[in-house]
Amino acid sequence: MNNLSKPRFLLSILLLSVITTIVSLNSDISETFFLDLQSTLSMYLGWMIIILANGFLIFAVYLLFTKYKNIRLGGNNAVPKYSYINWIAMLFSAGLGIGLLFYGVAEPIMHLNSYPGMIDGDMSYNAGKAIGLANLHWGLHGWAIYSLLGLCFAFAAYNKKLPFRVSSLLGKRVANNKYLAITIDIIAILTTVLGVTTSLGLGTIQISSGLSYVFSIPESFLNRVIIIVIITLIGLASVCLGLDKGIKRLSQINMILATLLMMFIFLLGPTVFILNALIQNFGSYVNTLIQSATWTEVYESTTWQNGWTLFFYTWWFAWAPFVSLFIARISYGRTIKEFIIGVLFVPSLIVFLWMGIFGNAAIYQVINETSQLNDIVNNNYTVALFALFDVYPIAKIVSILALLIIVTFFVTSSDSGALVASMLSSKSHVGIHDDSPILSRVTWAVLLGIIAAVLLYKGGLTALQTSVVICGVPFSIIVVFACRQLYKSLDSELE
Repeated sequence: MNNLSKPRFLLSILLLSVITTIVSLNSDISETFFLDLQSTLSMYLGWMIIILANGFLIFAVYLLFTKYKNIRLGGNNAVPKYSYINWIAMLFSAGLGIGLLFYGVAEPIMHLNSYPGMIDGDMSYNAGKAIGLANLHWGLHGWAIYSLLGLCFAFAAYNKKLPFRVSSLLGKRVANNKYLAITIDIIAILTTVLGVTTSLGLGTIQISSGLSYVFSIPESFLNRVIIIVIITLIGLASVCLGLDKGIKRLSQINMILATLLMMFIFLLGPTVFILNALIQNFGSYVNTLIQSATWTEVYESTTWQNGWTLFFYTWWFAWAPFVSLFIARISYGRTIKEFIIGVLFVPSLIVFLWMGIFGNAAIYQVINETSQLNDIVNNNYTVALFALFDVYPIAKIVSILALLIIVTFFVTSSDSGALVASMLSSKSHVGIHDDSPILSRVTWAVLLGIIAAVLLYKGGLTALQTSVVICGVPFSIIVVFACRQLYKSLDSELE
């Protein structure tokens, strides 16, 4: 515990306890307050959020063509610790995997039914738009945020020998101000823990709904607690084993199982339809990318944008401290060019394939009325993935596989979150070796499960989810200053 920063560790736990207590005891009031605050931020700062999200994507691509592209994270002699496959598997599992399982089927169908720009009777346009919006929300823009902040973390830690903390990214003036640095790092820890906790709770609901849909197991709070306990225990074992023996192996399992599931839908589903749709979706996405990415809904009287694109942009900002730091932790030895291509473009390609296969398989069922998927999504989108399998052979076996993948992805997010929280609350430079205190990692892993269970019991998850998104707005400003500091520091590596 000598490497533990007690102010960051203890104050974070205290504040998390207070926030959880207040939200859980006043769930209805908290939900209304945070939803109103989110709407206000979207109304008055939506333009800023959209500019920043697009600006980060442009800046990330720009770095690929600068004189800095061959700078190696860790110095000229640094050698990557993980192969490309393991590297991609870990960053994808921690940063996105579970989101695609949760929304891969439901989101395109929800866009078909709710996007205000749909044209009556023009299914070709509507379906392409629905898939394009899903790709917008899960593709390049979000991963640009992760890649830039991850690059800031990696450069600061490996090239400047600074601690893996947000305060390290903002220059000496912030880092040398003890109280300001601690405050910024505590905010990062809170955002990380609350974000992972919210996803853990929402994932528990999906697993519980899946068990009910597939096996008719009644949904109850007790069953959800059992699910959380199982996920927490597996995550606890993984985080104790460390990055190489725990998280890396789980990530490998995740990617293998997810690939098998995707190939099953592609080969046994409407294969030719999906192939044609993928090509058309790509053209539609590229053709409308600028328009979709900068749409502010200013001339409409609707609020669709607040609940979707702006929500997702701010959600990516809120998750950035957690995912970006984890990506930086596993990226020692990569060049800036390798890093941006691997973090920005490869996961976005996986998103395009996943949304194209699962989303179009779902749209095919809606168009041809081969299932009740549209009604099911409208009534309970948490079971959308399992409802998709109903028209396939061995549907129950595939549903069991899907449940297993959901569990492993959530375990990966849980143990990655615990590892990152431990690193953020460490005292000194961690570097390439994972020497953050084991007691700290165990504490964060257990705390994630406890908070998720309490909020599920008291009904505070919606309020907490919205509050996490609200944290994304100020964090977007922090990312701007971190990128500015990074760009100013890169010349020193060329001297």
